[in-house]
Amino acid sequence: MMKIPHPIPYQGSKRNLADQILRMFPDNFDNLIEPFAGSAAITIASAYYFKANSFIINDINQPLISLWETIINNPKLMVKSYHDIWHGQLGNEEEYYYQIREKFNDTKQPEYLLFLLAKCVKAAVRYNAQGDFNQSPDKRRLGRNPSLMRDDILRVSQLLKGRIQFHSTDYQNVLDIATASDLVYMDPPYQGTGLNGGFNYAGNIEFDNFVVSLFELNNNNVPYILSYDGRTGDKTYGSPLPESLNLTKIEINAGRSSQATLLSRNEITYEAVFLSPALVSKIDMQKVTGKHNYQTELFAS
Repeated sequence: MMKIPHPIPYQGSKRNLADQILRMFPDNFDNLIEPFAGSAAITIASAYYFKANSFIINDINQPLISLWETIINNPKLMVKSYHDIWHGQLGNEEEYYYQIREKFNDTKQPEYLLFLLAKCVKAAVRYNAQGDFNQSPDKRRLGRNPSLMRDDILRVSQLLKGRIQFHSTDYQNVLDIATASDLVYMDPPYQGTGLNGGFNYAGNIEFDNFVVSLFELNNNNVPYILSYDGRTGDKTYGSPLPESLNLTKIEINAGRSSQATLLSRNEITYEAVFLSPALVSKIDMQKVTGKHNYQTELFAS
């Protein structure tokens, strides 16, 4: 069975949970909107499984959106660029990585970013206070093989070309264009991950402002899915959302984290998604929860 293509490696990607998240989609809607696109895992999966026909992705990280635009609208150029950059490292891997990193910081060219993400530690985007990419290389590997990258780039372009809009702006601007006929999927940067070495936007999403945005979506009857918090063992992540949002919480068993595996721990990570009232009114919740071992909790005001 052919796998869903994922050309951009990205820490925190929801690609392994995408099939479960897609089961919460309504049958019909106009646009799938991702205000915090990152790896665009849900957009790609939605196109692959014919769950949506029109897509809007946004990320405040402009080079990342430029990368997506090139992959989807000019895939052959990106295939060749990645091939040439990847082969250029052979025999001089570590020094070459830092040379490419410097070129990216000087030019913000998307082909350099793709190589850095394919090669850096944990595929984690890290920028310093000056806006320069500062993540180190993973010295154990060369990064995604160009032939595999080629296949993913060409397949994603085939799935999305002509059906997607690109934005690089504050997430609130993108939420402003969402209507009751759309579906919004949000996977905001986790609290605490942005201030200590993440990309600048990760630390600038103020919790209170984000909650106001959720209330506005509710007031406009916009259906949305929010990947927000989670728990591992007794440890819970994320500040609690107001009960007055009337969200339905569903926990997804995400298995053991890589950290737990390294430490030989048996702790299971559960990732939470929250469904808006407008979405719950459009889907069969018994069907959604009955097929999977989700724990559901309806917050009532």
